[in-house]
Amino acid sequence: MSPIPVPVAIAFGASLGDRAASIRLALHALDATEGLRLVRTSRLYATAAVGGAAGAVFFNAVARFETTRTPSELLPILRALEVRLGRRPTRRWADRVIDLDLLLYGRQVVTEPGLRIPHPRMVERAFVMTPLREAWPDAINPYTGLRYADTLPAPPLPVVGVLPQPALVPASLASRPTAA
Repeated sequence: MSPIPVPVAIAFGASLGDRAASIRLALHALDATEGLRLVRTSRLYATAAVGGAAGAVFFNAVARFETTRTPSELLPILRALEVRLGRRPTRRWADRVIDLDLLLYGRQVVTEPGLRIPHPRMVERAFVMTPLREAWPDAINPYTGLRYADTLPAPPLPVVGVLPQPALVPASLASRPTAA
């Protein structure tokens, strides 16, 4: 763990079941996890699937957290939460109950087996960049030192809902068991 909190961006996606509820549950579970604190969320967007394999419309969002966890500590927390919420191993780009991706970890570049930060395909995806601008408008590209909001277009996407901001997280949801 890091003694100084680091800002991180996490992407949320879902295309099966109650997509909005899955994203909200994941958001609340992460906020209740030791070493993670929700700072801000984007709105909830509806987008077509990437890669052509999935058939359903995805709901997508991005949340900014502060964490005292390292990237290698966060990744298994995200994967365990996906499983806990019902995600099962499947082919790439298939429909899923929940998908969680660690997009940014401060201004750091991380290259480890199974973990690359910034997320290698995030700038190609409007369903990531548009909500990232809302959740973390001042996010910096660690390769260029420039704000993502100043350098990349953000095409409009259909908004399908609003996610709770930190002050709006109900205590009953915030006290759920943590993702380990």
